[in-house]
Amino acid sequence: MLKLPRQMPRDTRDTLFLLGVIALIVLPQLPNLPLWCIALALVVLLWRGALAWQAAPLPGRWWRIGLLALALGATFATHRTLLGKDAGVTLVVVLLALKTLELRARRDAFVIFFLGFFAMLTNFFYSQSLLTAAAMLVALLGLLTALVNAHMPAGRPPLMQAARTAGWMALAGAPVMLALFMFFPRLAPLWGTPNDNMTGRTGLSNTMQVGTIAELALDDGIAARVRFDDGRMPPRDRLYFRGPVLSRFDGREWTALPPWERGFLPANLRVRGEPVRYELTLEPSNRPWLLTLDATPQAPAVEELRIFQTPDLQWMSSRPIGDLLRYRAESWTDFDSGPQRRLPGLQVYTALPPGRNPRTAELATQMLAQSRAQAGGGDATAALVGLALQRLRTGGYSYTLEPGVYGDETADEFWFDHKAGFCEHIASAFVVLMRAAGVPARIVTGFQGGEINAVDRYWTVRNSDAHAWAEVWEEGRGWVRVDPTGAISPDRIGQFRRLSPQPGLLAGAIGAVSPTLAQNVRAVWEAINNGWNQWVLNYTKSRQLDLLKKLGFDSPSLADLAWVLLWLLVGASLAGGAWTLWERSRIDPWLRLLGRARARLARAGVELPPQAAPRLMGERLAERFGAEASAPVRAWLLRLEAQRYGRAPTESLRALRAQFRRLRWPAAGG
Repeated sequence: MLKLPRQMPRDTRDTLFLLGVIALIVLPQLPNLPLWCIALALVVLLWRGALAWQAAPLPGRWWRIGLLALALGATFATHRTLLGKDAGVTLVVVLLALKTLELRARRDAFVIFFLGFFAMLTNFFYSQSLLTAAAMLVALLGLLTALVNAHMPAGRPPLMQAARTAGWMALAGAPVMLALFMFFPRLAPLWGTPNDNMTGRTGLSNTMQVGTIAELALDDGIAARVRFDDGRMPPRDRLYFRGPVLSRFDGREWTALPPWERGFLPANLRVRGEPVRYELTLEPSNRPWLLTLDATPQAPAVEELRIFQTPDLQWMSSRPIGDLLRYRAESWTDFDSGPQRRLPGLQVYTALPPGRNPRTAELATQMLAQSRAQAGGGDATAALVGLALQRLRTGGYSYTLEPGVYGDETADEFWFDHKAGFCEHIASAFVVLMRAAGVPARIVTGFQGGEINAVDRYWTVRNSDAHAWAEVWEEGRGWVRVDPTGAISPDRIGQFRRLSPQPGLLAGAIGAVSPTLAQNVRAVWEAINNGWNQWVLNYTKSRQLDLLKKLGFDSPSLADLAWVLLWLLVGASLAGGAWTLWERSRIDPWLRLLGRARARLARAGVELPPQAAPRLMGERLAERFGAEASAPVRAWLLRLEAQRYGRAPTESLRALRAQFRRLRWPAAGG
């Protein structure tokens, strides 16, 4: 027969509750743990729960030693070390689970509590999302409830009573937590581990092979959020966020050129018109690339990062971006770059593997002759580009995520066989055609497009907006952007038709009920997450100093932050002390001392009615521990009673307090 919690022995109930809290702490870590660790922790927790349910004895020492040795060996075999973030988290989870197998006394419970607090913090090594924070807040309240409950040894207090106390403790600590968050100086961490585990996260790469961008387009996750100053957003067909530039082609794969092969060509960026000012919040990608709109002459305003610009206009960081990053930038969407006359260094951008894509080479020869005839002896590059785009528009080409399997001659197969592809197929075939005609050309990858979140008005760029386009060098102009995908599918560039993945079960069910409900729910949830990102995860040193300016500091510094925090903590301490004195003044000192005695006896297991007098307390103590063992405490209780009710009290309340502290009070089980 299934027992309800109120029907269980207290030890069983408390143990099962603690095991449930441990499971809640470990649950968000499952994607980051090895399978053997998950299985071992699950088996141990279920085993410990069964032992508590059956009131069976705990396993012996050799069982625990054997499991610990197994866990250490498996951790070393998995991670090749017992140190570091991943191995350390694995060991913490295993030790937390194994410690429950020796949960016999309160001392063991306290070790589990503090291991649990540490394991809870390790969740933030991998994710600082709003969901993780909410789950760990529930876990924190659970651990505090178990901790409070462990300090109530006598009787069988309900868990809800301990939960209420834990909730009030959390609320009481919230102002201090808020003050520390707002004013504790943001410094580089004194310790930490690199955020090197980005498994499952997608992003751009410094290589492009047929199928890579298509795979990225199937990921609807957020890559970046943008807030344009004063809502002044550029035209939609100019929203190109620049990423890696790919210039080397081996017939199948495009890769970025190393710096020593770029011919030392100057960036020579020339901008026109008004700049676009914006703030961009970049999601972690474990790549060193900073997304900016094309083109950005000045370095984005990034705190505590060394950044630089490559000659092909890409902004990069000195280390991979492993955490959420927010920065301001100023970009011009109307620009040219690169040398305006042909230099020897441009030859690297005309290189093609010999003997590959012969039909494309023949097509390039035909188009080049035709374009030269149109140009009348001048530079024929613009005419050649026009002819290629015209062929894409009128030659029966289509834009699709499922173009079929491509072989080794990718350009030939696109131009003459498949005539269908995604942006990577189109851009690659176009650049191969240009190079075959002797025109310097390269591929630029990044993101193009996005969508506005109607809730918070942030422009959202998703992984599904990943894109590849071309840059062609023209005499007198330099590098000029050409997006051949727009010739086949104009709505991909102008109206942002996105090829979306199939919705999940829940999203599909919501969409079946209302086509717009799923979009609205997602917009609200993403706006909430964005608020969490902007105000919590991205609360940086500059925002702290801006807050001090609003508080009246002319030139705030980290020292000012420290002083403000110190005065806040001193003020809070003084207020707490004043409240304590005021609270004590409302309670009779004699009743307070009696209450302390009642609490001591309750911890010793002496059952007392709420309004028990000192004499009755002494009698119950003698019944529980015997007259001789309880004599000193009973004598003190009688003196306490005489101090209040005697005709001529012989001892002061101060003396009774001193005697209370010196007494040896009986302990439970004594």
